[in-house]
Amino acid sequence: MNLMEKLHILADSAKYDVACTSSGSARKGVAGAIGNSVAPGICHTFSADGRCISLLKILYTNHCIFDCKYCINRFSNDVVRTSFTPEEVCTLTMEFYRRNYIEGLFLSSGINHTPNATMTEIVETLMLLREKYHFNGYIHCKAIPGADPDLVELAGWYADRMSVNLELPTTEGLRALAPHKNRKNILLPMRQIQSGIEENMQSLGVQDSRGRYWYTARELGRKEENTTLLLREQLRQKLLSEKETGGREPDLFQEVQHVSGTSGLHMKKEAKWANQQHTGRFVPAGQSTQMIIGATGESDYQILSVSEALYKKFDLKRVFYSAFIRVNEDSSLPVLPGGPPLLREHRLYQADWLLRYYGFEAKELLSENQPNFNEFLDPKCDWALRHPEQFPVEVNRADYYTLLRVPGIGVKSARRIVQARKTARLDFPDLKKAGVVLKRAVYFITCGGAWYYSMKMTQGLILQNLLLSEKIPKQPENIRYEQLSLFDGTYQDFLCESGTA
Repeated sequence: MNLMEKLHILADSAKYDVACTSSGSARKGVAGAIGNSVAPGICHTFSADGRCISLLKILYTNHCIFDCKYCINRFSNDVVRTSFTPEEVCTLTMEFYRRNYIEGLFLSSGINHTPNATMTEIVETLMLLREKYHFNGYIHCKAIPGADPDLVELAGWYADRMSVNLELPTTEGLRALAPHKNRKNILLPMRQIQSGIEENMQSLGVQDSRGRYWYTARELGRKEENTTLLLREQLRQKLLSEKETGGREPDLFQEVQHVSGTSGLHMKKEAKWANQQHTGRFVPAGQSTQMIIGATGESDYQILSVSEALYKKFDLKRVFYSAFIRVNEDSSLPVLPGGPPLLREHRLYQADWLLRYYGFEAKELLSENQPNFNEFLDPKCDWALRHPEQFPVEVNRADYYTLLRVPGIGVKSARRIVQARKTARLDFPDLKKAGVVLKRAVYFITCGGAWYYSMKMTQGLILQNLLLSEKIPKQPENIRYEQLSLFDGTYQDFLCESGTA
């Protein structure tokens, strides 16, 4: 196959990974318009300031030794198979970048031959991009479960973000639909990446062993720059020393060994030094994961509890949810009459946001008695209606964390309220200027002790009004399934997604 044929196949195979959304559109440049669009592989994500960022999203290979029943690339499927070479991925990335089509690379892969063989080629690709082509843009790559920890560490020094797909929320679900995979092999690289990030932060003096940060973002940038210069000088002195003594210059890939037709990479100290000289940071954008929703029988409560545990125990930046799409005919897979559960996926993203930024816990939003989200109300409104004892909230006196629990008040508007009331007493028009969504908030707040409505609102009337204002996603005919993209609200995510980290 030529490179364009490979791109069409491997970009299409990557669309089921929801770490960013696929565009799937092709437009030629026309008079009076700026720019154009290339369909294969171009996907879009958003930075925290709202900018749309394009990434080249591809699989390295769609060959796979596993037979996961939900996967289009499973071993038993009769699909066209192909693979890139490291040089081909570098060529695509650099040529697309020079034409301003993309700002970064999203590289995933099936597992060809062995996890080590596949991870070796991914690492080689990243090293070529950084070392040979001097690509300084954003790179997100997958860590292959079961690969040698040295390979995962090497990739971590070159990538901005790494991810290991959890695939399914529970061990039972994984055993039923992906019997060749096991939860231990998935969680081990997650733990390794987490430990590597923490050790790197401590070595830079950015935070102590308890995770307390010592430096501002600007001070951190200066410290990383100084660390980079020091590491480069150490490497330069080492190379000069080896030349003077007649030693060989370190070759990062000279120890690749071929055993039974597969490749294994033995990491050396020189390789690690060369990696560190680029950024001084190990996986600076953190790690993420993905779960398929609806392929197995877990409740929303179980899924959200797993996400909460991942955030707390593995310090993940993001958990992505992918509505199950039946791409294979298999008796083990459910037949969903309404198609992929897109509304359920949407509710999980909303609840996930509440876990990460609003101080909620999974057990507050759901329980064993109420295991699934309300289809007609967003999780925050649903929680507020079930806890009338928490309301009304007086906006001129409530603390920041109490304000965050009010429907219609977000992180930015809560901060504006806290700041503005230092100099003035706020009323409802002031709240609207601060960005509060009054059509939800007025039922749960007072300003100066006064309600928005003169009459008392019953719980039933509040529910009726909220349902009228809630836009329920409808599923049109001949729908093209595209993955949901949400804003990354953290400063670190903004730095890394915008390519400035």
